[in-house]
Amino acid sequence: MPYQGYFFDFDHTIFDSDASEAMAFTEAMESSGLATRGDAAAVDQLFATYALINRQLWNEVEAGQRNPNEVRELRFVRLVDELGLDVDPTAIAAAFTAGMQEYGELYPDALEVLAALRERGPVALVTNAISQIQRRRIERVGLAAHLDAVVISSEIGVAKPAPAIFEHTFALLPQLDPATTLMVGDSLTSDMAGGFAAGLATCWYNPAGKTDDAAAPVDHEVQRLDQLLDL
Repeated sequence: MPYQGYFFDFDHTIFDSDASEAMAFTEAMESSGLATRGDAAAVDQLFATYALINRQLWNEVEAGQRNPNEVRELRFVRLVDELGLDVDPTAIAAAFTAGMQEYGELYPDALEVLAALRERGPVALVTNAISQIQRRRIERVGLAAHLDAVVISSEIGVAKPAPAIFEHTFALLPQLDPATTLMVGDSLTSDMAGGFAAGLATCWYNPAGKTDDAAAPVDHEVQRLDQLLDL
């Protein structure tokens, strides 16, 4: 049976979050005085520590141990503590959040693919994210007109891979059946594992050709978004 509905992850699936994060982090480090303008080496050193802290906190979000809104400032509190920096983490978090909202774009063909799939059935965004950042991004890139539902983990208090976030999405789109709905995302541990647990088919967006180290249940794998149209 053809798929009749589509759930999409946002970051690293249809939106270039790496570019958004890199530009926002650089700006936050420069505005806080931790790096002078153009000092890429200093920014890279700070980012290496930040990335480890940030990944751990988002792992806790996936495990249901933390709300995404806590990550917004806590990652910089820990960065400042770990490196012994004499700066205000609240100010850094505010600058970084502002940059994350305003930097980054959708991947090429993302809107076209969503529009084509939406002719076949409803399309929903299901994202583990900080609401303030994600809502502004969705507005800025003109994504809302291409979606039938937007579900952000920080707004409902549950995150992927928990089945409850998918159940919430289906409640918004009662015409859909999990058995004929496809979850598309880049994360094996949240998108693929969560989609499978909720009874959806899964499609791993894997442009870098990584291996499935998580042994996640993957029904399809694509390297380009337009390949979704051929499933």
